[in-house]
Amino acid sequence: MSKSRLIWRCRRGMLELDLLLQDFLHQRYDRLSLPDQQTFEELLTHSDQQLLDWLMGKTLPEEAVLAEMVDKIRH
Repeated sequence: MSKSRLIWRCRRGMLELDLLLQDFLHQRYDRLSLPDQQTFEELLTHSDQQLLDWLMGKTLPEEAVLAEMVDKIRH
């Protein structure tokens, strides 16, 4: 997926998500491995509420690769 499409997909309905996802995209996405980039893109397919719960530490994704990506974004 192109970077411009990812920027658009990181724009969510909640300011907190916008800030977390866009900061991660601009600061770390280019240094991720291709599989991690694909995991980040997969993460963006989830609902805003699900993402917020994961990124705020209320719950964790069941899939280990998604949980690892959430951890990378949070830290």
